[in-house]
Amino acid sequence: MTTQTDHLSNLELGSNHGHDGHGDDEAGHGTLKSYLTGFVLAAILTVIPFWLVMDKVFDSSRTTALVLLAFAAVQIVVHIVYFLHLDTKSESGWNMLAFIFALVLVVITLSGSLWIMYHLDSNMMPMSVHDMRNMP
Repeated sequence: MTTQTDHLSNLELGSNHGHDGHGDDEAGHGTLKSYLTGFVLAAILTVIPFWLVMDKVFDSSRTTALVLLAFAAVQIVVHIVYFLHLDTKSESGWNMLAFIFALVLVVITLSGSLWIMYHLDSNMMPMSVHDMRNMP
C-alpha cells in the first residue's frame, strides 16, 4: 500500500514507478534541455519580428504583416511542441487530433484577423487635417 508521502518522494526522486494510469506510452513531460530549447526558439521568434517592425525592414506593410504572421504561426508550433508536448506518437493519436484542432483555430484566427483589418482599413472614412482639428 502506497501512501501519499511515498508517492511524493517518488516524484521528487524522479522514480518512474507507478505510471498513475497514463499507460505505457511515455510521452515525456519535457526535460530542462527541451524547455530551454523552446524558450530560446520562442525568444528568437519574438525578437526578430520586433526588429522587423521597429527598423521598418520591408517597405510594404502587407509584406511586414505576412512575415509577422508566418513568425507567429511558427511560434505557435514551437509552443505546442516544446511546452504542451503534443506530437503524433503519444497517447494513441489524441495529441495529433488536438494539434489539428489547434491548427484549425490558428488558421481561423489569423485569416479572420486579416480579413477584419483589411475591411476596417478599406471601409474607414477618410479624414482630412481640417476634419481632425474639429474633433472633440
